[in-house]
Amino acid sequence: MNVSDNYRSAWESYWSETSDAPGEAIWDSDASLTAEPHSELLLPYADPARTIVDLGCGNGTQTRYLATRFSRAVGVDLSHAAVEHARRAKNGDTVEFQQLDLTDTQAVRALHDRLGDSNVYMRAVIHQSEPAARPAVAAAVAEILGTEGRAFVVELTSGSRDVLKRAASEPGGPGPKLQRVFHHGLKPADADDEEIPRLFAQAGLKILADGETALPQTEYLTDGTRIDLPARWFVLAGR
Repeated sequence: MNVSDNYRSAWESYWSETSDAPGEAIWDSDASLTAEPHSELLLPYADPARTIVDLGCGNGTQTRYLATRFSRAVGVDLSHAAVEHARRAKNGDTVEFQQLDLTDTQAVRALHDRLGDSNVYMRAVIHQSEPAARPAVAAAVAEILGTEGRAFVVELTSGSRDVLKRAASEPGGPGPKLQRVFHHGLKPADADDEEIPRLFAQAGLKILADGETALPQTEYLTDGTRIDLPARWFVLAGR
């Protein structure tokens, strides 16, 4: 299935109303806190000579870092506005960005045909995808990997809901960045913990390594504590 018009519109409006300022999106953490440590976990399993595809790249902060660790990085996102953000910040010939709906099987296959078996980086995409679309997102990872690529996928766990609930119930209400997430109808931490590995198995993906982590956000509670969302990471191989 393709994503719904409402879901597509929510992301388009979110990114259209987001500035180019680093950290403007609540999940736009510095690469030193995200793609850098994630690369260290992936590289023992992945060939850096292969392209890495950043699925759900947003404004491309992580993609641009990944291009320094792999021969080439391609960032894809459902939102045209997000891709335009990423292109404006593009910094070299080894990184590119394109609009892509991960549930569009033909478009995903065309990307694989163009790039060959590639590595994948996917940060917190399944948990906020529409439930009916999640199997197609996992299948997209498998398609892009082929037999030789390796993936690093990190997804929020149910513990994130408690952190978000606390952030939303601050005395002054949620901070402006989190408020915008809710305003645009985006739904973080919506997937159950058991669902993620089940989706991988259904897509024919094999878990090579996994562990617990947290995804740092760019917003803080009133007491100065940074919002860090509990998450689980996986290194995956294809069929």
